[in-house]
Amino acid sequence: MPQRSAEARRLLLEQLLDAVDPRLNARLRQALLLPGPLALPSREQTVVLAGHRSAGKTRVLPLMTELLGRPGVDLDAELERTTGRVLKTWVAEDPKAFRAAERQALQRMPAGSLVAVGGGFLSHHPDALTGCFTLIIPVSFETYRERLLADTTRPRLRPGLSLEEEISTVFHEREGLHARVPTVPLEDLLRTFWREVTP
Repeated sequence: MPQRSAEARRLLLEQLLDAVDPRLNARLRQALLLPGPLALPSREQTVVLAGHRSAGKTRVLPLMTELLGRPGVDLDAELERTTGRVLKTWVAEDPKAFRAAERQALQRMPAGSLVAVGGGFLSHHPDALTGCFTLIIPVSFETYRERLLADTTRPRLRPGLSLEEEISTVFHEREGLHARVPTVPLEDLLRTFWREVTP
Protein backbone atom coordinates (compact mmCIF):
# COMPACT_ATOMS: atom_id res chain seq x y z
CA MET A 1 0.00 0.00 0.00
CA PRO A 2 1.33 3.48 -0.79
CA GLN A 3 2.56 5.46 2.23
CA ARG A 4 -0.24 7.37 3.94
CA SER A 5 -1.38 7.85 7.51
CA ALA A 6 -3.16 5.06 9.37
CA GLU A 7 -6.28 7.24 9.49
CA ALA A 8 -6.20 7.79 5.70
CA ARG A 9 -5.73 4.07 5.12
CA ARG A 10 -8.60 3.27 7.46
CA LEU A 11 -10.84 5.74 5.61
CA LEU A 12 -9.93 4.10 2.30
CA LEU A 13 -10.84 0.68 3.69
CA GLU A 14 -14.16 2.10 4.91
CA GLN A 15 -14.84 3.43 1.42
CA LEU A 16 -14.07 0.02 -0.06
CA LEU A 17 -16.47 -1.68 2.34
CA ASP A 18 -19.16 0.88 1.47
CA ALA A 19 -18.65 0.27 -2.26
CA VAL A 20 -19.73 -3.37 -1.94
CA ASP A 21 -23.33 -4.65 -1.82
CA PRO A 22 -24.93 -2.90 1.18
CA ARG A 23 -26.69 -6.14 2.12
CA LEU A 24 -23.25 -7.70 2.72
CA ASN A 25 -21.64 -4.73 4.46
CA ALA A 26 -22.25 -5.90 8.04
CA ARG A 27 -21.01 -9.42 7.28
CA LEU A 28 -17.83 -8.11 5.66
CA ARG A 29 -17.12 -5.75 8.54
CA GLN A 30 -17.57 -8.59 11.03
CA ALA A 31 -15.29 -10.84 8.97
CA LEU A 32 -12.47 -8.28 9.26
CA LEU A 33 -12.53 -8.61 13.04
CA LEU A 34 -12.45 -12.39 13.14
CA PRO A 35 -9.38 -14.60 12.91
CA GLY A 36 -9.00 -15.66 9.33
CA PRO A 37 -6.67 -15.86 6.37
CA LEU A 38 -4.65 -12.86 5.27
CA ALA A 39 -3.99 -12.38 1.57
CA LEU A 40 -1.73 -10.06 -0.36
CA PRO A 41 -0.66 -10.31 -4.03
CA SER A 42 2.98 -10.25 -5.03
CA ARG A 43 4.11 -7.27 -7.13
CA GLU A 44 4.36 -9.54 -10.18
CA GLN A 45 0.88 -11.02 -9.78
CA THR A 46 -1.91 -9.58 -11.86
CA VAL A 47 -4.82 -8.70 -9.58
CA VAL A 48 -8.19 -9.47 -11.15
CA LEU A 49 -11.44 -8.12 -9.72
CA ALA A 50 -14.04 -10.71 -10.66
CA GLY A 51 -17.58 -11.69 -9.76
CA HIS A 52 -21.15 -11.43 -10.99
CA ARG A 53 -22.58 -8.68 -13.15
CA SER A 54 -23.56 -5.67 -11.05
CA ALA A 55 -21.39 -6.76 -8.10
CA GLY A 56 -19.67 -3.34 -8.10
CA LYS A 57 -16.32 -4.24 -9.68
CA THR A 58 -16.15 -0.94 -11.60
CA ARG A 59 -16.99 1.00 -8.42
CA VAL A 60 -14.35 -0.89 -6.41
CA LEU A 61 -11.61 -0.53 -9.06
CA PRO A 62 -10.44 3.06 -8.32
CA LEU A 63 -10.43 2.36 -4.58
CA MET A 64 -8.42 -0.82 -5.10
CA THR A 65 -6.05 1.17 -7.33
CA GLU A 66 -5.43 3.48 -4.39
CA LEU A 67 -5.16 0.64 -1.88
CA LEU A 68 -2.66 -1.42 -3.87
CA GLY A 69 -0.85 1.45 -5.60
CA ARG A 70 -1.38 0.00 -9.07
CA PRO A 71 -3.08 1.61 -12.06
CA GLY A 72 -6.44 -0.04 -12.69
CA VAL A 73 -8.04 -1.05 -15.99
CA ASP A 74 -11.72 -1.82 -16.57
CA LEU A 75 -11.44 -4.55 -19.21
CA ASP A 76 -14.89 -3.96 -20.72
CA ALA A 77 -14.21 -0.21 -21.08
CA GLU A 78 -10.78 -0.98 -22.55
CA LEU A 79 -12.34 -3.33 -25.11
CA GLU A 80 -14.88 -0.69 -26.14
CA ARG A 81 -12.11 1.92 -26.41
CA THR A 82 -9.71 -0.21 -28.46
CA THR A 83 -12.26 -1.86 -30.78
CA GLY A 84 -14.82 0.93 -31.11
CA ARG A 85 -17.58 -1.62 -30.49
CA VAL A 86 -20.42 -1.18 -28.02
CA LEU A 87 -20.35 -4.17 -25.68
CA LYS A 88 -24.12 -4.53 -25.40
CA THR A 89 -24.38 -4.92 -29.19
CA TRP A 90 -21.22 -7.01 -29.51
CA VAL A 91 -22.30 -9.55 -26.89
CA ALA A 92 -25.76 -9.81 -28.48
CA GLU A 93 -24.50 -10.16 -32.07
CA ASP A 94 -21.31 -12.20 -31.67
CA PRO A 95 -20.78 -13.52 -28.13
CA LYS A 96 -18.08 -15.98 -29.24
CA ALA A 97 -15.92 -13.21 -30.73
CA PHE A 98 -16.48 -11.06 -27.66
CA ARG A 99 -15.39 -13.86 -25.29
CA ALA A 100 -12.25 -14.44 -27.38
CA ALA A 101 -11.45 -10.71 -27.36
CA GLU A 102 -11.87 -10.31 -23.57
CA ARG A 103 -9.60 -13.31 -22.95
CA GLN A 104 -6.91 -11.91 -25.26
CA ALA A 105 -7.22 -8.48 -23.67
CA LEU A 106 -6.46 -9.88 -20.21
CA GLN A 107 -3.56 -11.93 -21.53
CA ARG A 108 -2.02 -8.77 -23.05
CA MET A 109 -1.99 -6.98 -19.70
CA PRO A 110 1.50 -6.64 -18.20
CA ALA A 111 2.29 -8.72 -15.12
CA GLY A 112 1.32 -6.89 -11.96
CA SER A 113 -1.69 -5.15 -13.52
CA LEU A 114 -4.96 -4.49 -11.70
CA VAL A 115 -7.91 -5.39 -13.90
CA ALA A 116 -11.68 -5.48 -13.38
CA VAL A 117 -13.20 -8.10 -15.70
CA GLY A 118 -16.78 -8.52 -16.87
CA GLY A 119 -19.34 -10.66 -15.08
CA GLY A 120 -18.90 -13.64 -17.40
CA PHE A 121 -15.10 -13.78 -17.37
CA LEU A 122 -14.76 -16.10 -14.39
CA SER A 123 -17.23 -18.58 -15.89
CA HIS A 124 -15.89 -18.52 -19.45
CA HIS A 125 -12.12 -18.26 -18.91
CA PRO A 126 -11.13 -19.88 -15.59
CA ASP A 127 -7.83 -21.16 -16.99
CA ALA A 128 -6.86 -17.63 -18.12
CA LEU A 129 -6.74 -16.68 -14.43
CA THR A 130 -4.02 -19.21 -13.53
CA GLY A 131 -1.32 -17.40 -11.55
CA CYS A 132 -3.50 -14.31 -11.05
CA PHE A 133 -4.63 -12.98 -7.67
CA THR A 134 -8.34 -13.21 -8.42
CA LEU A 135 -10.47 -11.29 -5.93
CA ILE A 136 -14.18 -12.00 -5.73
CA ILE A 137 -16.34 -8.92 -5.31
CA PRO A 138 -19.38 -10.36 -3.52
CA VAL A 139 -23.02 -9.60 -4.27
CA SER A 140 -26.22 -11.10 -2.88
CA PHE A 141 -28.81 -12.45 -5.28
CA GLU A 142 -31.31 -9.83 -4.09
CA THR A 143 -29.00 -6.92 -4.92
CA TYR A 144 -27.92 -8.54 -8.20
CA ARG A 145 -31.56 -8.93 -9.22
CA GLU A 146 -32.52 -5.38 -8.27
CA ARG A 147 -29.56 -3.85 -10.11
CA LEU A 148 -30.09 -5.86 -13.30
CA LEU A 149 -33.81 -5.15 -13.40
CA ALA A 150 -33.04 -1.44 -13.13
CA ASP A 151 -30.12 -1.36 -15.63
CA THR A 152 -31.25 -1.50 -19.25
CA THR A 153 -27.74 -0.82 -20.60
CA ARG A 154 -26.52 -4.36 -20.00
CA PRO A 155 -26.73 -7.00 -22.73
CA ARG A 156 -29.29 -9.78 -22.47
CA LEU A 157 -27.58 -13.15 -22.08
CA ARG A 158 -30.61 -15.41 -22.55
CA PRO A 159 -33.06 -13.49 -24.73
CA GLY A 160 -35.25 -16.61 -25.03
CA LEU A 161 -36.08 -16.28 -21.32
CA SER A 162 -37.91 -13.55 -19.49
CA LEU A 163 -35.57 -11.09 -17.77
CA GLU A 164 -36.52 -12.51 -14.35
CA GLU A 165 -35.76 -16.06 -15.53
CA GLU A 166 -32.48 -14.98 -17.11
CA ILE A 167 -31.34 -13.22 -13.95
CA SER A 168 -32.04 -16.23 -11.75
CA THR A 169 -30.65 -18.82 -14.18
CA VAL A 170 -27.40 -16.97 -14.93
CA PHE A 171 -26.73 -16.12 -11.28
CA HIS A 172 -27.15 -19.69 -10.04
CA GLU A 173 -25.26 -21.25 -12.96
CA ARG A 174 -22.34 -18.88 -12.45
CA GLU A 175 -22.30 -19.43 -8.69
CA GLY A 176 -21.50 -23.09 -9.39
CA LEU A 177 -18.85 -22.21 -11.97
CA HIS A 178 -17.23 -19.59 -9.74
CA ALA A 179 -16.87 -22.14 -6.95
CA ARG A 180 -14.56 -24.22 -9.15
CA VAL A 181 -12.02 -21.43 -9.69
CA PRO A 182 -9.29 -20.61 -7.12
CA THR A 183 -10.18 -17.12 -5.90
CA VAL A 184 -9.51 -14.88 -2.90
CA PRO A 185 -12.48 -13.55 -0.90
CA LEU A 186 -12.42 -9.76 -0.66
CA GLU A 187 -12.42 -9.89 3.14
CA ASP A 188 -9.12 -11.84 3.20
CA LEU A 189 -7.34 -8.99 1.39
CA LEU A 190 -9.05 -6.23 3.38
CA ARG A 191 -8.35 -8.02 6.68
CA THR A 192 -4.63 -7.85 5.88
CA PHE A 193 -4.76 -4.05 5.69
CA TRP A 194 -7.36 -3.67 8.46
CA ARG A 195 -5.01 -5.23 10.99
CA GLU A 196 -2.39 -2.61 10.14
CA VAL A 197 -4.69 0.30 10.94
CA THR A 198 -6.58 -0.96 14.00
CA PRO A 199 -5.05 -1.38 17.47
